[in-house]
Amino acid sequence: MVGRNLCEHPQAADWDILAPSRTELNLSDRQAVRAFVNAQRPDLVIHAAGQVGGIQANIADPVGFLVNNLDMGRNVIMAASEEGVPALINLASSCMYPRGRDHALRESDMLTGELEPTNEGYALAKIISTRLCDYIARTHGDRAYRTVIPCNLYGRHDKFDPKASHLVPAIIAKVSKAVADGEDEVEIWGDGTARREFMYAADLADAIWRGAENPVALPQVMNIGLGDDHTILEYYEAVAKALGWTGRFRFDLTRPVGMQRKLSDVSRQREWGWSAPTSLQDGIAATIQFYQQQA
Repeated sequence: MVGRNLCEHPQAADWDILAPSRTELNLSDRQAVRAFVNAQRPDLVIHAAGQVGGIQANIADPVGFLVNNLDMGRNVIMAASEEGVPALINLASSCMYPRGRDHALRESDMLTGELEPTNEGYALAKIISTRLCDYIARTHGDRAYRTVIPCNLYGRHDKFDPKASHLVPAIIAKVSKAVADGEDEVEIWGDGTARREFMYAADLADAIWRGAENPVALPQVMNIGLGDDHTILEYYEAVAKALGWTGRFRFDLTRPVGMQRKLSDVSRQREWGWSAPTSLQDGIAATIQFYQQQA
C-alpha cells in the first residue's frame, strides 16, 4: 500500500523510480536483491515492503511475520550498504514500542519494555531493521540511513479482507457488507474503548518524499503521525456515518484488542516541519470511494 501511494504522489514525477513487483524481485532472496541494487545503482532506497496485517493475521502467522519481515529488511538494507547507496529511508512500525505506556510513544521508548504479544514477531523484525540502519549510519559517516515510524495507516490500495487487514479497511468492508445485505448489526472486537491513531497513507507518502529531498536532515529515527487518536468505536461510527448505515454495534468481549492505546509523540516531526494534511473524515471518504471502485 505504501509503495503504491508513493508512486501516485505528485512528487514521484521528480524521480526516476524503480519499483519492482514481487514477481520481478523476491526481497527474501539475498543474492537477487544485491544483484538488483548493483545493476541499478540507485541514489536512494525507500524500504516500504513488508508482510503486514491486523491482529487476526499476526496471531495466525507469527513465524511468517517475523521471518519474512526480518529477511526483507536485512536483505534490502545490507544490499544498499554493501553497494554504496548513500541514502535509505526505512519504514518501521509503532508496534515496536512497549505496551502499557501511559504517555505518547517517544522514539526513545524503543527497547525499554515488553512488546505487545499479538504482533511481537512483526515488531521484532522492525526493531532489527531500525537498529541496522542506526549502526550503518554510525559506522559509515557518508550514509544517511534513516528510519521513520508511521502510526497505523489506511487509504488507497489497502487490504480490505477483515481477516488480513488493519482496523479501518476492515471496518469499511464490514459496514459496507452490512449496508449491502441489509444487516442491522455489526460486531466489534472488545468494548470499543481502545484508542488508535490512523493516518491516511497518502500523507505518509508526502512526508517520505519530503524526507527524500534531503535525507541527511531527517532525524535518525522519527515518528510520523497525527499526535491525536480516536477510540475504535469512533472509527466504526465515522465509517457508518460516511456510508449512511444506522444499525447498532455488538461488542465481543472475548476477542483480543491489542494495546489499549498507541499514540505517537510527534515532537521530532513537528521540529522537522511537517504535519499530515488529510482529516479523518476526508481520508475515510476517499478510502471508501477506492474500495467501492475495486468491488
